[in-house]
Amino acid sequence: MKYLAFALLLATPTLADIEDARDLMEAGQFAQAREALWPAARSGNADAEELIGVMYALGLGVDRDEIRAFEWYLRAAMKGHPGAQSGVGWYYEVGLGMPASDLIRAYMWYALSAIGGDPDAAISQEEVVKKMTRAQIVKAHELIDDYKVWMYPFR
Repeated sequence: MKYLAFALLLATPTLADIEDARDLMEAGQFAQAREALWPAARSGNADAEELIGVMYALGLGVDRDEIRAFEWYLRAAMKGHPGAQSGVGWYYEVGLGMPASDLIRAYMWYALSAIGGDPDAAISQEEVVKKMTRAQIVKAHELIDDYKVWMYPFR
């Protein structure tokens, strides 16, 4: 049993793997970066999921695909990744990769991102609220309250 735990520890993607992937991205080696990120993303690491979302959103080493980008951002966002939450908010705001925009969900994700510490999320939230009705804002705050209690239980 002790050896199994050690083997699993060795097989688990590390923060260093993700930093190596970031370095590869900065060097323009996107295919290698995606290969380095893949094990961590498949293991549920939010940082890796968000970076794969960036790759699909911008077409870095993969074909640009708004739907796949959104799905990778959403995986990371549901784990509390503030950058991915802002990305999800933006996709909802502009309706990219979906039938129409959804300002309620855009506002909600921007608010959650701001709670999580993304410094730009509050600015995005201020901009999207200008497009919303009072009823939409009330509904968005109901959703924020629903998500916040399990996503950020101590904030």
